[in-house]
Amino acid sequence: MSVRSEYLMSLAGVDLEERTKDELKTLYHQYLKSGMHGICFSPYMEGQEPGITQITEEQIRRRMKIIAPHTKWIRSFSCTEGNELIPKVAKEFGLKTMVGAWLGKYQSINENEIKGVIEVAKAGCADIVAVGNEVLYREDLSEEELLNYIYKVKKELSEIPVGYVDAYYEFANRPKVTEACDVILANCYPFWEGCSLENSYLYMKDMYNRAWRAGKGKKVIISETGWPNVGERFHGAEPSNENAMKYFIQTQNWSKEEDIEIFYFSSFDEDWKASDEGDVGAFWGIWDKNEKLKF
Repeated sequence: MSVRSEYLMSLAGVDLEERTKDELKTLYHQYLKSGMHGICFSPYMEGQEPGITQITEEQIRRRMKIIAPHTKWIRSFSCTEGNELIPKVAKEFGLKTMVGAWLGKYQSINENEIKGVIEVAKAGCADIVAVGNEVLYREDLSEEELLNYIYKVKKELSEIPVGYVDAYYEFANRPKVTEACDVILANCYPFWEGCSLENSYLYMKDMYNRAWRAGKGKKVIISETGWPNVGERFHGAEPSNENAMKYFIQTQNWSKEEDIEIFYFSSFDEDWKASDEGDVGAFWGIWDKNEKLKF
C-alpha cells in the first residue's frame, strides 16, 4: 500500500462526524484525486433524455475527458441512441468498460440493444457485459424472458464475462438468474432503503455480503451505489452536501481497503431522472449538470 493510501485511510478511519465541512471537502478531493475503481457514465445534458435524444460523440468525448483521470472503469447503460459510442471513446482514454444493454417492455428495443451490445463487445470495446438493469425489480420482463436474453448474449460472447444488474437481494430470490451470470452485478443503495448516513456504511457491507452469499463464490461487483446531495429526505436517509461527501469517502475507503470493485453512481447530474425518482433524482452526480465539480 502506498504512503498516500495509508494517509487517506488513516483520515477516513476517524469519525467523519468530527470533521468540519472544509475538512470533508479536502478529504473528498483527496479520494477523488487518488482514483475510483469505476463510475457510472451519465451522458445526458439538460433537456435531453433516453428515448428522445441521440447522444453525440462530441459530448461523450467532452465528458469522458473530465472523468477519465479519476477512474479505471466506466459503466454504460445502453447500446442504442448513441450510447453505443461510449465504450469506444472510453477505450481511447485507456479505460476498461462495463457495457450495458438496456432492456424493457418493448421487444423491438430489446432486440436492438442486444444486437448493439454484441457488436460493441465483438469490436473489442467491452470488458464486462451487463444484460439488463433492474428489469425484474421494475417487472418489465419475466425471469424466463430475461434468461433468454442472457443466454443469447453468452452464446455470442463466450470469452467475455456476462452478468445482469439488479438490487442485491434479487440474486438470492432468483437462483436461475444468479446461475446464468458469470459475475454478480449488485446495486446497493442504503439511501433508497431509508437508511441513515450514520448506518449506511455497515448496511452497504451487508448488502454486498448478501449478494456474495447468493453467488456462492462468484465474483460480486457493486454496479451502483451513491448518495444525493439535494432533495427531500427518504425516511432516515437525508440528502445534503455533507452526507454525499461522507458517503463517497466511506465507499472509496472500503473499496481500497478491502479491494471491493464499485461503480459509483454517478458521474454527472441528469435532470431527466427527476421524473422517475422525484427531486433527488437529478442530484447524484460528482459533477453537476454543467460539468462542474461539486463541493
